[in-house]
Amino acid sequence: MSLSWSSLWQWPAGIPQPNFLWPQFLWLLLVLLLLALLYVWLMRRKKKLAVRYASLSIVKEAMGKGLGWRRHVPPLLLLIALALMLLASARPVAVVSLPSNQQTIILAMDVSGSMRATDVEPNRLVAAQNAAKTFISQLPRHVKVGVVAFAGSAQVAQLPTVNREDLVTAIDRFQLQRATATGNAIVISLATLFPDAGIELQQLSVDRMRDMGSRSLDQSPPKHDNFVPVAPGSYTSAAIIMLTDGQRTTGVDPLEAAKMAADRGVRVYTVGIGTVDGETIGFEGWSMRVRLDEATLKTIAHQTAAEYFYAGTAADLHKVYETLSSRLTIEKKETEISALFALAAAVLALLAAGLSVLWFNRIL
Repeated sequence: MSLSWSSLWQWPAGIPQPNFLWPQFLWLLLVLLLLALLYVWLMRRKKKLAVRYASLSIVKEAMGKGLGWRRHVPPLLLLIALALMLLASARPVAVVSLPSNQQTIILAMDVSGSMRATDVEPNRLVAAQNAAKTFISQLPRHVKVGVVAFAGSAQVAQLPTVNREDLVTAIDRFQLQRATATGNAIVISLATLFPDAGIELQQLSVDRMRDMGSRSLDQSPPKHDNFVPVAPGSYTSAAIIMLTDGQRTTGVDPLEAAKMAADRGVRVYTVGIGTVDGETIGFEGWSMRVRLDEATLKTIAHQTAAEYFYAGTAADLHKVYETLSSRLTIEKKETEISALFALAAAVLALLAAGLSVLWFNRIL
């Protein structure tokens, strides 16, 4: 059970708005009202006693030099400290930004012939390489990054590592090839993240053919031994970022590969680069018309609880990677902040006691 303060007043912008795990303890705040009334009563009673003196000079001497606003400051600070202690007892929680526990990121990058198109200056491949290298340089040093290059097939260009120089070298070695196998890129990325899971493209093709034959006989779904699917996006130790500029022309169905990622809880962030309407590209004497398959990329991202980004220019691509860097290294979590309230209460209580000693030579 939680109690929101939004219905009572507008919470200041920029400050996490707390809810409370034990909201019933908030009724104790009424005690503060009684304490405030008691303080006012004591002040008035002290004033009535003071008027019995015949001389005002004697009154001032009896009251001391702490007359005026200063005598109210320590009690007020103590009252606020008590309020914070009572709020802490209600176990406040708030959504705060914390460093992510993302440990491994796989960059799956399209190196098909269409990536030589110059609609993204200087061309799609160079723009993608530069943006990827900038992205890597901005990541925390403890985050491992792996690189998968794909065209008609997919292969690991660099196993996950924290060595940024090796990653840059792997990205600079990209060679353009024919065709586009986006599904293969996802499968190889998963195999890189889970090297002991037995994920192989060849086995996937065999299983699919066997499953199709089985379904023709008994219409039952394929069975996978020793594997229990998890909720999409629930695996927070790794993520895949796939950049491509075209449609799948060969290899595994990308939606089938996305289902594999979703069943393992791995998010697949997709980045589309180039023109959505299509463009004719020449490559090694061949002429081909390529267009960005945004619908499939959006489906992959949605199916794996991730996001799709479109980059029409090199500047857009850099902004996409900046956004991904913050998304993958900083995450918002609902966290109990009772300790912060207790710490603030302790500081205010010490401040109240210190001012009282400084001004009146007594502790409150």
